Amino acid sequence: MTDLTKDGTKINDSKKILKNTSLYEEGMKFLMNTYSRQPVVFEKAKMQYLWDVEGNKYTDFTAGYGCLNVGHSNSEVVLAIKKQVSKIIQPSNIYFNEPQVTLAKLLCNLTDFGEKVFFANSGAEAIEGAIKLARKYSTDKYNKDRYEIISFYNSFHGRTFGALSATAQVKKQSLFEPLLQGFRYAVLNDLDSVKANVNDNTCAILIEPIQGEGGINVTDEKFMYELRNLCTEKDILLILDEIQTGFGRTGSLFAYENYNIIPDILVVAKSLGGGMPIGAIISNNEISKAFVPGSHGSTFGGNAASCAAGVAVLNYFKKHDLIKKSEKIGNYLFSCLKNLQEKYINLIKEVRGRGLMLAIEFKFPIAGDLVNLALKNNLLLNKISDFTVRLLPPLVITKKDINNLVNFLNKTLKGFDENEKN
Repeated sequence: MTDLTKDGTKINDSKKILKNTSLYEEGMKFLMNTYSRQPVVFEKAKMQYLWDVEGNKYTDFTAGYGCLNVGHSNSEVVLAIKKQVSKIIQPSNIYFNEPQVTLAKLLCNLTDFGEKVFFANSGAEAIEGAIKLARKYSTDKYNKDRYEIISFYNSFHGRTFGALSATAQVKKQSLFEPLLQGFRYAVLNDLDSVKANVNDNTCAILIEPIQGEGGINVTDEKFMYELRNLCTEKDILLILDEIQTGFGRTGSLFAYENYNIIPDILVVAKSLGGGMPIGAIISNNEISKAFVPGSHGSTFGGNAASCAAGVAVLNYFKKHDLIKKSEKIGNYLFSCLKNLQEKYINLIKEVRGRGLMLAIEFKFPIAGDLVNLALKNNLLLNKISDFTVRLLPPLVITKKDINNLVNFLNKTLKGFDENEKN
């Protein structure tokens, strides 16, 4: 006869539960409280799936905030990392390393304008570097203090001081004032708002093609085209933050391709490393020459291990035609969500996004409850506000996975809908 605890669970199951709880409690005790963590501890992952310490399998619709476009522990990426770390990890940036050079060449060839690359460790660091590059290029060229940068309300560019200063969200900025000077904020998709902020000191405009943390707010094609023309006319640098939109997320390799424009500076990170820390600034020769030895640097930026992962990620995209596949499955997910919107018109305010970068905005603050219920049903979702859930699954997600999510949403929203009516 199997021994049971007082609540009826098996003894061996109870031990697993205690292990999960113990790890969670120790994490809360010893790690700084900078995240609203969910009560689950994962011990392994593969592609779009994760397993917790109890052996329960989950389907991931967050991809580490969009870091894992090619999936968790992608075997081709893992192999590349293993091979590289067995040889050399970081020889110092006063020397080149082979994966660094290879990845830089690939990134330049994959863009329509790239001629030089700078590698950092993260998106925030790459944004910091882009801010410095834009300011130095402009002041060098005009021989005066031409340093102001325009960004957009509800944007998110990172949490370091320069990146935070560009992140026009009062909730995130107010705790750390005074911030870096020289930033002005405009309204997304409102060219007049941008023009009102342009002056003789403006050196750059920084924008996400789709605002990620801000709520999956999509820029209009006409607005982006006019913004590019404005920058060209005023000799202002256009910096595109594609940290989240890059590498197939929106149905093309880079989101700027959807708008038929070319940036002056492109910032990428997140999924480039397939789970390894990396960020990059891509620009042309003229702008890049503003950086000279001593003007910028990074101890671990461009390390051989992360760059080897980046090369493997880009090779995986090409080998498996992942962009085409992600565009197709993204269109399918979007159509499913639109059907749910029509069905639950009293609950869902809007479904928006592009490719596999989507959001559901509700008319009531139910996002948190929905995310918690999803976790109990072995689905990982991300709440970006009390009203909005963001979907950023790995691009290797399948139609079957999508159907499981949609079935859960249908069942759960039906319950919410009935509660609202009552």
